[in-house]
Amino acid sequence: MTAMRVHGKPTRTITPVPQERAVDIIDQTVLPQAYRVLRLNRLEEVAQAICSMQVRGAPLLGVTAAYGVALALSPCADDATLLAAIRTLGATRPTAVNLHWALMRLQACLLPLPPSLRAEAAWLEAGRIAEEDVQQCRRIGEHGLRLLRALVGVRGRIEIMTHCNAGWLATVDHGTALAPVYAAFDQGIDIHVWVSETRPRNQGLLTAWELREHGVPHTLIADNAAGLLLARGRIDVVIVGADRVAANGDVANKIGTYLKALAARAAGVPFYVAAPRSTIDFACTNGADIPIEERAGDELRLLQGCDAAGRPGQVRQLAADAAVANPAFDITPASLVSTLISERGACPASSDGLSALYPEERSCLFDTSRHPDIQTSTHRESLMRLSQ
Repeated sequence: MTAMRVHGKPTRTITPVPQERAVDIIDQTVLPQAYRVLRLNRLEEVAQAICSMQVRGAPLLGVTAAYGVALALSPCADDATLLAAIRTLGATRPTAVNLHWALMRLQACLLPLPPSLRAEAAWLEAGRIAEEDVQQCRRIGEHGLRLLRALVGVRGRIEIMTHCNAGWLATVDHGTALAPVYAAFDQGIDIHVWVSETRPRNQGLLTAWELREHGVPHTLIADNAAGLLLARGRIDVVIVGADRVAANGDVANKIGTYLKALAARAAGVPFYVAAPRSTIDFACTNGADIPIEERAGDELRLLQGCDAAGRPGQVRQLAADAAVANPAFDITPASLVSTLISERGACPASSDGLSALYPEERSCLFDTSRHPDIQTSTHRESLMRLSQ
C-alpha cells in the first residue's frame, strides 16, 4: 500500500520509465511553493540532481544513485564506463552512506557480468533496491507504531518532535522517522507533530508539506524553539532519521540533530532514530569516522522563497564575501539515542544492539572483504580511483 499521496493521488518520489531509459523525480528544491516532476535521462543529470538536492534523504539518494548507474550503462557498459559512473555518483554526497552502499551493491552485481548484460541487470537491481526501500520503511513504521502506542498517556495525544525531513520525500515511500507517525495517524491515534524548520535548507518545510498532504496535525517552529518546548514538557518523544549510523550506534544526521538530542536528554524525553539497514555502516567504527559534508556558503547568504505575488526567488541576507561555515550534518553519540528503529525492530544504540538485529554483519567489523556491498571508506576511495 502506498503511503505517499500528492493531492490525494498515490505517488512515489522516484519512478523508472524503462521504455525511455529514464527516471522521473520530484524536484524537492521548489517544494513547497511548487510541485514539479523532472525527467532524468543521463548520468550527469542524476549527479546534478543529487548535488543540488533536487533529490535528498539518505535512502532516496541510494535508490537514485542506483538508477544513475543504469542510465550510465546505456548504450556502453564496459568496465571503464561502469567504474566512471560509480566514481561520479560517489563524489556527490559524502555523508549519506546509502548512496555508497547502493553503488557498491551495483558494482558487485554488475562487474562479474559480460557488458552486454549489464544495462538490463542494472535496471533490475535498481528496481529491487527501490522496492526493498519501500518495504523496509513500511516495517520501520510498524515497529515505531508499537513504541508510539506505549506513549499514549493521560494527555490523550502524543506530541512528537522531528527534525529535517525523514518522511516519504526522503525515501521511495513511507519514510523513516515519519513512517511511525503516518502509521499511528492512520490507526486513529491522536498525534501532533512539531516540525523544526531546519536551517539553512529549511527541509522542515518539506515535512510540513508532507504532513499537510496526509492530514496530520502539525506546527512549524524555529529551530531554536525546540529546547523550550522540550524543557516545558510539551514533547513526548523526538523521532529523527539518519544519514549514517556507525557500528557503535553513533548517528550522523542533519545539522541540529545533536542539539535536539542534548535537550531531549536534559528533559527526560525519549530520542528515537529511525533508519533502514542501508543507513547502517558496520564498517564505520564510530561517529568520528563519518565524513561531514560542507555545503556552499550561499545556502546561508541567500534565502529562498516566494514574494507576496507567489513568484519564487532568492533574497540576499549577507554580503557575498561574508565568511560562513555550512556543515550539513552533525554526530549524535549513541549515549543520547534512546532507541534505534530499523526494519527488523527496535534496539539499543550500541554495537551489541545492532549485532542482535543483524547477526550476519558481525564479521563485517573484522573482515569487510567478505561483504563487497558494504566496504570501508578506504575501499570506496580506491574504487573511485580505478576509473581515473
